[in-house]
Amino acid sequence: MEPIGYIYTDFDDKFGIPRQSGLIDLPGIIEFQPEYRQPEAFRGLEGYSHIWVLWEFSSLKREGFSATVKPPRLGGNRKMGVFATRSPYRPNPIGLSCLRLEKVEYTEKKGVLLHVSGVDMLNKTPIYDVKPYIAYTDSHPDAICGFADEVMDDNLKVIFPEELLNELPEKIRDKAIKLLELDPRPHYIDDPDRRYGVSYAGYDIRFKVVGDHLTVCEVEKLH
Repeated sequence: MEPIGYIYTDFDDKFGIPRQSGLIDLPGIIEFQPEYRQPEAFRGLEGYSHIWVLWEFSSLKREGFSATVKPPRLGGNRKMGVFATRSPYRPNPIGLSCLRLEKVEYTEKKGVLLHVSGVDMLNKTPIYDVKPYIAYTDSHPDAICGFADEVMDDNLKVIFPEELLNELPEKIRDKAIKLLELDPRPHYIDDPDRRYGVSYAGYDIRFKVVGDHLTVCEVEKLH
C-alpha cells in the first residue's frame, strides 16, 4: 500500500500528542497525492461531521513482533496483549483516528483539502484511507472498554503564568492549556523536580508537575 496523502499538524515531536483522537479540538489539514485529488472522489463527504482516518506510525521503526506491550497508562510495568491495546508498536504500524470534519476545501493548486480537528498525529503523517463515520453503526455507548475503563484520569490543574501565556499566539493559548491538562508525562514517572517540555505549534512549553498541579516554567519559540 502507498499513502494517499499526508496530514499537517502542529506536532513535530511525539511527546505531548494526545493519547487518543478527539480529546482536544486540535486542527490538521489532510492534503492528498496528485492522483487522488479529483473532486469526484470526495462527492458527498461534506455531508458528514466526522471521518475515520487510517494512517501510519511512520516515525517508529521496530523489528520483530512482541506479543505484549506495557501501556504507559498502567504505570509502565503491567504487560497486556498488543491486540488489547492501542500501542503504536504493532505488527503493522497502522493508526486509526476518528476526527471531526470541519471543512472540505477545493483549491486550484492542491486539489481537495480536508480540514479536521481532534488530531493525534505528528506533522506529515502518511494517510492511507479516509472513511465516513456513521453513528448508527460506529457508535456503541454501552460498550465495555476492558482495562481502559480503569485508567480514566482526572485532568491536571494547569498554572500558566500570564507573562508566559502571552508568549504564545492568542489562537493557540486555550489549546495549549488543554494539552497540558491531559498530563503528557509517562505515568511511570513521578518526579516533582523533573522538568518536561512539550513542542507545540512552534513553541517549547516547559513545565513541572507536583501532585495534580502542572506549572509552566518557560516558553521558548522554536522557529
